[in-house]
Amino acid sequence: MKITLIYDNYVFKAGLRADWGFACLVEAENTPPILFDTGANGSILLSNMKALSIDTATIQEVFISHSHWDHLGGLPSFLDVNNDVKVYVPASCSPPPGAKEVISVSDPIQMHENVFSTGELGGAEQSMAIKTENGVVVIVGCSHPGVGTILESASQFGKVYALIGGLHGFDEFDLLKDIDLVCPTHCTQHIREIESLYPEKCIDGGAGKIIAL
Repeated sequence: MKITLIYDNYVFKAGLRADWGFACLVEAENTPPILFDTGANGSILLSNMKALSIDTATIQEVFISHSHWDHLGGLPSFLDVNNDVKVYVPASCSPPPGAKEVISVSDPIQMHENVFSTGELGGAEQSMAIKTENGVVVIVGCSHPGVGTILESASQFGKVYALIGGLHGFDEFDLLKDIDLVCPTHCTQHIREIESLYPEKCIDGGAGKIIAL
């Protein structure tokens, strides 16, 4: 599988634009491309997608982690160019107008053969779990429910192999010791500490970063 970071607080690949927010494209085997979150600004989202040669028309599903503007703000602009999509939102998030189909998620669900939602955790946020040959890859928006809670929920789908996304003020660093790959992005406050503790497993994020798993 491949994860392409489209929107992040900093840039990994020259020619892209950085902004406070998060979005990535998830491409898993036997699964249509899924846009995970949409950043804060639609013009930046679409500009970065174009620079990365991501065709918006190929995206059939959008997964919104939670309702904060820096994850949801780009959605209206995306729907302006492609509204023929299924949008998964946590139950606490108001249904976005303009989408072909909106699925409100409360409990864990299976989206595709190897792609799952943890369900809405803490009444606020859902995360994505993808089963791979190496284990479960977990993608998070901001980890508001707590990384421990998210990892516990994701482990119902198998052993967690990788954790990618925003971790906010997460400082329970021992929770990462059994994970093989960590890519802290966006709102993560303790990136330097995670890099220092786990240099062999922590990788940089940034708009344009491609993670092949």
